[in-house]
Amino acid sequence: MACTLLYSLLLLFISLFVLHPCLTVGEIKSMESVPDLQKLMYTVVDGYPCVRLLNLSGEIGCANPGRDKVVAPIVRFGDGITLTQPSAVLVPLDKIQDFFNRVSKDSGFAGYIGGALVESGSVSQNNIKGFSPAQKFPEAEFAPYSNISYEWNPLGSGILKNAYNFPVFLLSDSSSLILQELASKNEKRKDGYTSSMAEFDLVMQTTKSGTHDSESCLKEETCLPLGGYSVWSALPPINVSLGNQSKPVILVTASMDSASFFRDKSLGAESPISGLIALLAAVDALSHLDGLDDSSRQLVFLVFTGEAWGYLGSRRFLLELDLQSDAVLGLNGTLIEMIVEIGSVGKSGGPGAKKYYAHTAGASSVTNKTLDGLKRAQDSLGSDQVKITSASSANPGIPPSSLMAFIKKNTEISGVVLEDFDTAFVNKFYHSHLDDSSNINSSAIATTASLVARTLYILASDEKNLSTTSLSTIKVNISLVEQLVGCLLSCDPGMSCELVHSYISATTACPSNYVGVILGEPSSTPYSGAVADISRFLWNFLADKTSVPMVNLNSTCSEGCSDRGGVCIRAETDQKGVCVISTTRYVPAYSTRLKYESGTWIVLSANASDPMDVLDPIWTESNWDAIGLRVYRVQDASYDRLVLLGGTAITVFAYLVILTARTIITKAMKQD
Repeated sequence: MACTLLYSLLLLFISLFVLHPCLTVGEIKSMESVPDLQKLMYTVVDGYPCVRLLNLSGEIGCANPGRDKVVAPIVRFGDGITLTQPSAVLVPLDKIQDFFNRVSKDSGFAGYIGGALVESGSVSQNNIKGFSPAQKFPEAEFAPYSNISYEWNPLGSGILKNAYNFPVFLLSDSSSLILQELASKNEKRKDGYTSSMAEFDLVMQTTKSGTHDSESCLKEETCLPLGGYSVWSALPPINVSLGNQSKPVILVTASMDSASFFRDKSLGAESPISGLIALLAAVDALSHLDGLDDSSRQLVFLVFTGEAWGYLGSRRFLLELDLQSDAVLGLNGTLIEMIVEIGSVGKSGGPGAKKYYAHTAGASSVTNKTLDGLKRAQDSLGSDQVKITSASSANPGIPPSSLMAFIKKNTEISGVVLEDFDTAFVNKFYHSHLDDSSNINSSAIATTASLVARTLYILASDEKNLSTTSLSTIKVNISLVEQLVGCLLSCDPGMSCELVHSYISATTACPSNYVGVILGEPSSTPYSGAVADISRFLWNFLADKTSVPMVNLNSTCSEGCSDRGGVCIRAETDQKGVCVISTTRYVPAYSTRLKYESGTWIVLSANASDPMDVLDPIWTESNWDAIGLRVYRVQDASYDRLVLLGGTAITVFAYLVILTARTIITKAMKQD
């Protein structure tokens, strides 16, 4: 009887005082293991972290301030908020810039930031005046002109290049709802005995080891260089066996990488993926034409990666050209006559005409020929709704673009950058996680592809009497444009879409156009595991579209495919692949001041004769063991003391009950 009473009292105490704040008795009884307990106590939160990046000067990005996890109560950010203890601040999407502005101006407020949780999806992008964490002149140090105070990106805040010693996560839509509810409960329970806490696990290895710049962290192997693989392809293929090529080259470029404050949410729909999609659609349109073999100029399509981080791709490509490495076999840099770069073109389809602006640099005779080709292509579309004009002469020069690296290397080079803006970006979410597929117009991209394809045909053929009828046969596949938007800029279908799956086996469905880090020794023939999904897809797509079939030979890939001058495409999907004739190559993209030797990265001295080498920041990304974010409820310290007091009282009471029961039982036994 005494035991039954004691058990009942203990169960009552546990359920009311110890477990009540977090769990029900029914939930407790359902637990069968420690993982079951953890699932009930902790809620894992989906999010995208801001991570720690480094250069020769120091650090940028976000990380826990030390080697331990950060735990802080969740509070909602708002005007006039005052913090009195380290807190996990829940930031509404439309207040993100206000939050970082206050962090930079109010050291007292910043000192109490344990971490930041940025909501997503709660506010329409149309209701946000803009958010761009990039600088007002992105990568201004590489500009080939002196006016680097010009504001190409007026909304740029520059926080992308700042260092924050607290963790920051962008929440998923579902996690945003969870955190909003927890923050509201915390507000209502200011005097309660429980509160919801966020636990941040964003400990960087560079923080642990004390390596706070690229040179030291590479030496200690706590970081890896930013980089990846650019891709170039010739149309028609270049016959390398013929030796020196004599045709002038028209180099058509675009970029595949973007940047964002949040590492894995770097889609860059308008800047630069709209230009990439336009390039791919133009290649597809030109691939259906006959007669390009007899053209007077060689078309070469080149897609860079790493451009968002000091033009890694274009600068490394230029170095590989100087070295005449295998990565550029068949391409002679001295034959590059003109560069046509497709920049941000996804917002030209607003009210009224689709407007495009040609930003030019170099010899007027060459650029005038390109501008004339663009005008003829415009006229061939037979629509008053498409307008191409030269950019304002008041601009200091070309906007931020890969062409800058070429001009910085060779001031004699000529080029045109095709954009949907004149004097300043129209993309109000430049280098932001908000630059997604809703920020572009696929019809504008398709129109751009038509303009580019027809312009390139005019320039390559060098025929002044091309009829509008012949140009009208160059048609862009609008369905392909829409497919590419869905594949490269969303999770559904994402990289698991039918188009991508026909070429490669993607490692993840959700695309991220962040450059990433370069793994292992750079090579012109890297193993597939070292190449990002988007680079592998582009290599296969371009190799396919610019190829000619093997003649009188089995097209199935074998070990002898390369010996026959071919490349093997679609090998990932059916393990057999198709052998085709194509001049398509990978070009490693990483800092020109790095060398991979004996399994480690070595920082080289800057080449004083190369101004870009001197400016190279050598971007790296810190390693980490794990990144995680979870929330749970905790009791107030005063409530813990109450539990201790209650437990002590129960113990004393139980002891007295046992003594009383023992006395009663002893007396009863004596009477018997």
